[in-house]
Amino acid sequence: LTRGALEEILRLRGPGPAALSDIRRAALRALGGEASLVALEGVSSQAVEVDETAASEAGPSVAGAGRPRTGGPGPSGPAVSRITASEARPGRVTASEAELGEAAVASTRPPPHASAQSAPPPPRAGQPLEEALARVGLPAWTAAEGMHRLRCPRCGGGSDAESSLVVTSDAGAGTAAWLCHRATCGWSGRAGGPARAPSARGGEHGAGDGALRAPSARRRPPAPAVRPRVDFRPLTPEMLAFFDARGISREALERNGVAAETLHVPGGAGEAAVIAFPYHRAGRLVNVKYRTLDKRFWQVRGAEKVLYGLDQLVFDGPAGGDVVIVEGEMDKLAMESAGLGNVVSVPDGAPARVRDGDLPPAKDDTKFSYLWNCKQYLDQAQRVIVATDNDAPGEALAEELARRLGRERCWRVRWPVAREDHELAARGAGLDALPAAPDGGAGEGSAADGDAAPGGAWYRKDANEVLMRDGAAMLRAMVEGAEPLPIRGLLRFHEYYDDILRHYYLDPRTGQAASTGWPALDAFYKVIPGELTIVTGVPNSGKSEWIDALLCNLAFVHGWTFAMCSMEKKAMDHARQLVEKYTGRPFFDLPYARNSTRMSLEELNEGLDWVDDRFHLVRYEDDALPSVDWVLDVAKAAVYRYGIRGLVIDPYNELDHQRPGNMSETEYVSQMLTKIKRFAQVSGVHVWFVAHPRQLQQWRGEAPNLYDISGSAHFINKADNGIVVHRNREPGAENAAEVQILVRKVRNKVAGTLGEAVLEYDRVNGRYIDPGAVGASAPQTSARVGRTGAAAPA
Repeated sequence: LTRGALEEILRLRGPGPAALSDIRRAALRALGGEASLVALEGVSSQAVEVDETAASEAGPSVAGAGRPRTGGPGPSGPAVSRITASEARPGRVTASEAELGEAAVASTRPPPHASAQSAPPPPRAGQPLEEALARVGLPAWTAAEGMHRLRCPRCGGGSDAESSLVVTSDAGAGTAAWLCHRATCGWSGRAGGPARAPSARGGEHGAGDGALRAPSARRRPPAPAVRPRVDFRPLTPEMLAFFDARGISREALERNGVAAETLHVPGGAGEAAVIAFPYHRAGRLVNVKYRTLDKRFWQVRGAEKVLYGLDQLVFDGPAGGDVVIVEGEMDKLAMESAGLGNVVSVPDGAPARVRDGDLPPAKDDTKFSYLWNCKQYLDQAQRVIVATDNDAPGEALAEELARRLGRERCWRVRWPVAREDHELAARGAGLDALPAAPDGGAGEGSAADGDAAPGGAWYRKDANEVLMRDGAAMLRAMVEGAEPLPIRGLLRFHEYYDDILRHYYLDPRTGQAASTGWPALDAFYKVIPGELTIVTGVPNSGKSEWIDALLCNLAFVHGWTFAMCSMEKKAMDHARQLVEKYTGRPFFDLPYARNSTRMSLEELNEGLDWVDDRFHLVRYEDDALPSVDWVLDVAKAAVYRYGIRGLVIDPYNELDHQRPGNMSETEYVSQMLTKIKRFAQVSGVHVWFVAHPRQLQQWRGEAPNLYDISGSAHFINKADNGIVVHRNREPGAENAAEVQILVRKVRNKVAGTLGEAVLEYDRVNGRYIDPGAVGASAPQTSARVGRTGAAAPA
């Protein structure tokens, strides 16, 4: 139709009476006298809709033109239906002669479900649609009316060079849409559109702007659902043989009303007998899905979308409160043939991928309108068992269903996977249940016909394939073994079974709890990955020095590596202290060396190499103080790059503690320690956090308590372990080198218990010696032991 002809027809709807004869002449003039597209208000029309996604075997198809839209009555005179581009094709939409009365135009009514290509428009030279398709690499013949399958020019159809691209062309509207079914491609798009002449306002519209729209102040309500008109016939012998080969019982076919019907097949295949799957709701036929034996699918355009088998749902029978959702009608029939009830199928197959972002409102969720239409039924189900296909689109459909139905209600069927195909057949044959296949169809061909999955395994794609190759018993077993869909953050202990079993077989003396290298301290404290130890002590009690010695022991004995955020130490001084602990010799020839031989250059280089391999510095180079978030971010990078097992943050007061004005220090400390503990647990890293005690009033040299830590009681409340390092420096003390390691908190009894150990500090090399181990264990005093990892120095 030209714009001028359409405007002339629409003008007759304006103020004042509109003579039907004038409308008739305008329509015939626009169409060359071939047909009348004028319909009075309330006259319904029907056409065939190509299924938007089709069944899973063929993948998604692209829909044709939209539904007819009907306008309301004008100020006076009868209302005339609005004419759309899709309606402006001969033989597509007519009104009965009785309804049009004297002004009706004689025309031939098409047969029920007449497809779009039954009466194609005459070809036009230099058709814009062909040019538009050519620009995206599609051949000109795809501009012909109907649905076309061909190899995708983007992905080439994959390694099998399959015809994965579906192009649906509406020659009358001059538009085409396409979609590649391969999940790894998914190329889609639209082309063409009727060119518009200059508008009355002087504007211009190019091709592709769509059909002419009458001005409207508000959005028109959706058209009512189309009622299918059918002429069902019994299934042909060829169709029955097809179902027999796929293990579908005659009882299941009869129960679901599967029939045959002779229709025009989309895609230019002409008229043929096709399989009809009727969709019912409350006993009324609301839709029909058609299938040819060579996997072409379509539905009644404009019909209501519901689940296939909806009327068969019963929630007080043997199936209880469960409903099984499958991806296609064949899978639903396969489930019934295996003796399973309360099974429904989605009408539109699976999407190529999961939709990004939040779910749209129900009224805009057109792709899954069938779920919202059936919500009152599905709400009665206690469990929804999702049995979609074993491929990427099937996984995407399962996820989309769970998003709308609630993951807490959804269970997932995992189709069988085995290294060898015969394993599946053996597993199916070993189950006692109904016969493997009615009419002898199922259970055949399993040894030779299995499909290969990535990695060399064999798998089953869907319920019908399991029935065919492995039998009804295997199919029932897989559905009964459905697993709940995982919910992020909600886990079961059984999911950690392997870890628990490994933990069970560990020697508690040498297992996950790592020795400190000091037997006296091991009785009270061992190091467990993923925990937080708070270390405190008065100034100059040796907190940092003791932690360095502990880390050296862990590196010697267990091969651990560490990240050290020691903000009170210069890098060169820290390196000197660590190298001294490794070599057992002083770095300088100074009074603290007490006449011990200074380390040689060779020993320095060897020690520095060892330190460089096992200790990584976390240094904030800017003038400001680092935040705990920054420290943890760097520590995460160290986990991935170096595989660190321990992190030292020393001390708390050297971090940036800016916080909102309405947050107390207690609240801030609680949040900070929660972040550190979360990092430790997720990364499997043990964290030592040094915190100074507050200024003690009238202090007389006694060891501080963990509740004396400055800032908050949460330091002890949140910690897994709490240690106080203390030295008795009172005049006349019996041994000023003795250091008390007071274990004041142990949350995990595997790590130890409350108590204290006494170590001796060697000022020459910074080592701590266990007095009880001297003589019994030479490595406690040897400066060269530990390089091989056989034992720990003190």
